[in-house]
Amino acid sequence: MFDVPPDMTKEGLIKRFRSVCPDDPPYIIQCGSGKAMLRCSPERREDTIRRMAQAAPGSAPLATSGTIRTIRERYPELKTAKKPKR
Repeated sequence: MFDVPPDMTKEGLIKRFRSVCPDDPPYIIQCGSGKAMLRCSPERREDTIRRMAQAAPGSAPLATSGTIRTIRERYPELKTAKKPKR
């Protein structure tokens, strides 16, 4: 989880990562409301933080571990609408 500029979108962050690391960009789960949630393995955590600093200067890591659910509970602005049951 990272703080990013409030106008940053997932598409914009994807473009920035493609310029920084075109062969192996991190997976962006969600980006909006000044927050970006990325997924990486524990072994790639430091590399992902470094790449994020290059792709989005001024970004700051907030949480570097946890499940999507716990992160969304900690940052309610990232909660998404539940899908309807079939």
